[in-house]
Amino acid sequence: MAKTTNPAPKQTTYTAEQIQVLEGVEGVRKRPAMYIGSTGPDGLHHLLYEVVDNSVDEALAGRATQIEVILHKDGGATVTDNGAGIPVDPIPKIGKPAVEVVLTTLHAGGKFGGGGYRISGGLHGVGVSVVNALSESLEVEVWRDGKAWKQRFARGKKTTPLQATGSSKKTGTRVTFMPDDKVMTATEFDAETVAKRLDDIAYLTKGLQITLRDERSGQEKVFKHAGGIAELVQNLNRTKEKLTAVMHVVKEKDGTEVECALQYNTSYIEHMLTYVNTIPTTEGGTHLAGFRTALTRAINDYARRAGLLKGDDPALSGDDVREGLTAVLSLKLPEPQFEGQTKTKLGNTEVKGLVESVVGDWLQEWFETHPGDAKHLVAKGLTAARAREAAKQARDLVRRKNALDVSPLPGKLADCVESDADLCEIFIVEGESAGGSAKQGRDRQFQAILPIQGKILNVEKAREDKMVQHEEIRAIITALGTGFGAAFQIDDRRYDRTIIMCDADVDGNHIRTLLLTFFYRYMRQLVERGKVYIAQPPLYLVKGGKDRQYAYSDEERQVAIKEFERKGLKSEVQRYKGLGEMNPSQLWETTMNPATRTLLRVEVDDAAAADEIFTKLMGEEVEPRREFIVKYAREVRNLDI
Repeated sequence: MAKTTNPAPKQTTYTAEQIQVLEGVEGVRKRPAMYIGSTGPDGLHHLLYEVVDNSVDEALAGRATQIEVILHKDGGATVTDNGAGIPVDPIPKIGKPAVEVVLTTLHAGGKFGGGGYRISGGLHGVGVSVVNALSESLEVEVWRDGKAWKQRFARGKKTTPLQATGSSKKTGTRVTFMPDDKVMTATEFDAETVAKRLDDIAYLTKGLQITLRDERSGQEKVFKHAGGIAELVQNLNRTKEKLTAVMHVVKEKDGTEVECALQYNTSYIEHMLTYVNTIPTTEGGTHLAGFRTALTRAINDYARRAGLLKGDDPALSGDDVREGLTAVLSLKLPEPQFEGQTKTKLGNTEVKGLVESVVGDWLQEWFETHPGDAKHLVAKGLTAARAREAAKQARDLVRRKNALDVSPLPGKLADCVESDADLCEIFIVEGESAGGSAKQGRDRQFQAILPIQGKILNVEKAREDKMVQHEEIRAIITALGTGFGAAFQIDDRRYDRTIIMCDADVDGNHIRTLLLTFFYRYMRQLVERGKVYIAQPPLYLVKGGKDRQYAYSDEERQVAIKEFERKGLKSEVQRYKGLGEMNPSQLWETTMNPATRTLLRVEVDDAAAADEIFTKLMGEEVEPRREFIVKYAREVRNLDI
């Protein structure tokens, strides 16, 4: 074969005329994801939260006690607070009203050391100006100094001057905005998502009352929690068997307020939430590192003082002492340094030592005054350590066994030809029969098939050592190649998509739930990164003469029947109870062919809610599961009776 070379690129002149300067908020509209993360649902809700956070900052400053959020029928939203109101007087150096500057200029606000806010969630000063830039229209109303004021904007630029509209005895700010569908790909707020965020804020800000009114549904909710984060921990644990009482501390040190609440339960799962100035830091940061170090040290120190750990005994690891922990850590920090505008990870280096000191001293005192609970925690940690060692031995045994095999992959795995993980997908298929059909019907270039037999272990009720001994789970772990738990590495995955394919009956639904529980508990990043899918095989095959249509719901079945009747054809309906009832070509055509199939991607919008649902459905407690079934019984589709 002749060798080819790429020609050198044609040189072009690079001059000052080619330099573009994006004035004002034009850069925001050009690259919105840099400021709000995405233009999809997450970014849309981030717009609303930026406005809400400004009102929350008023509450943190002691100037507001109430916030109202309204979701309008036209897709817009309004946020109102009873704070001091955005200043309306002109800024001396600029000559424009302060409210106008705040809404049209990046990095303008009272959060840069001017004394307006000691602590703030909207530290970057780009929040409300970014909302304005990405809104088709925005209107701000301000009440302060005995007057009412109003100003309107469109896509970040003012359309009216600031105008006094009358006198007023109240104070506060109201912002109404309409997300711009020319920029945003998602434009409909999800009421449940908004409600969860507002509920969290109410827990984190004692005394603050937040009202959510959804004009689309007519529903209204009020959030106010006098118990703060201690009440939040209590609610997170309400479906679990408790091992200790709720522990709670609030302490200020070096100008930073550290508040922590925690409680242990008898489960094997850690559930940790962290916040800075009411902003959820979902990726953790230095405050989380400080908390974990303090907790591990405090429990080990107590265990040795109490003689529960002898001199030569190895210390309990962080994973050991966090088994069954539910905790909320909330910081009120004057100068937080977040990584990225979306503020999901705290970077202040000094915070680690500060939190470690505050939490460590508090836990040491608490353990000394609650020796019974402290001994329960040490005993649980020791049991977790033994289970961890047993799990390590089981993993090592699997590795040694695999090293002796010609191929380390499970024997029943039908792998694909393609080696680039980003181009590959694996179907985890219920049953050997369906697995056989899937192997014959697949595109072996990029599709791998792993059949599993029966129901896998319920990992919600089993420790890690029991899990890794389960044959089907071991096969899944080995096939995916990511490891699991603390050793999970998403970049090591052998397939970009993991697709669960089960029968459309009670057993299939149960197996699907068991698999999702395993993925969420031990390979959570696969779920959080959108790498886990659920296949949608048809429920019915409707035949009319020589024609046939697949139906994926009862509604589609009825539509197909009526269509055949309209054509004068007698319809015949076949109900698929299992995947094995379809031959390989039918399975490919309906469920596996990327051009015609439907996949449901598993997403986690709310980690706390997801944790609670898995605990309810798969945990030890029967009553919460019964309540869940009763509550959602009317929403069940495709009931197998």
